Amino acid sequence: MDLDLRKLRYFAAVAEHRNFGRAAEKLYIAQPVLSRQIKAFEQELDCALFVRTTRTVQLTPAGQRLYEESQGILAAVDAVVRRVHDVDRSVRRLVVAFSPGLYVSEVIREFTTRHPDVETDVVPVRWWEPDAPLRDGRAQIGYLREPFDESGLQVIRVGHDPRVVCLPAAHPLAARADLTLADLDGERMLHPEKRRNSTLEEKFELIASGQGLALVPRSVARAYVRPDLVHRLVTDAPGSDTCLAVPVDHHDKLLREFLALATEMLRHA
Repeated sequence: MDLDLRKLRYFAAVAEHRNFGRAAEKLYIAQPVLSRQIKAFEQELDCALFVRTTRTVQLTPAGQRLYEESQGILAAVDAVVRRVHDVDRSVRRLVVAFSPGLYVSEVIREFTTRHPDVETDVVPVRWWEPDAPLRDGRAQIGYLREPFDESGLQVIRVGHDPRVVCLPAAHPLAARADLTLADLDGERMLHPEKRRNSTLEEKFELIASGQGLALVPRSVARAYVRPDLVHRLVTDAPGSDTCLAVPVDHHDKLLREFLALATEMLRHA
């Protein structure tokens, strides 16, 4: 069967808002129309996507998987449309994907100074599939944190990101300068695999409210500073290399120039 992109966008809106009324408002359509479209989509797929009650709308396991897949599909379609428009308007564009906590703004500023006629965009990536924008065409280069699938990519390591534990400021361990994994024995930890779709804001809110601690890259902790949280280096926790990645078959001169500039600047930083 062919996947109806319009219905997929409708589904993604309901999955995001978990409410048909709010999703209908966002889509500028009537709620009964949206409900009929979602029902038709479920019939076409031959599976239930939502569990509906009088008060809540929850994703089924199949719906959760489709929602995860839909993010990349819809973003890739939007990227194709943008590239078509760029060709029609003779626009040169470079798109950089980046992992949370990693900053490429200084490189972009310097590159823009050298190439003011080139439009530069950025794409944030999800931690569980950081290489996806490079594979579906949304981005030409990535500033990523390992691990990720390196097959088909040229990878240049430019730095290292230690692991820290993020904890409430009032936690007894917060008084320590640094910690070890043994110090965390018996502590309730937030496991990323169980909360894969949670935003970083949601994760840090859970930590601040005493729901658990979390091991995160230091760059992520530094990017989300708040007075009720602290982070402490875990000296024996494995960190992650930070990398620049591009498809191995890249031939664009501008991309090569950006890659060389980014390699120099990020390694220096």
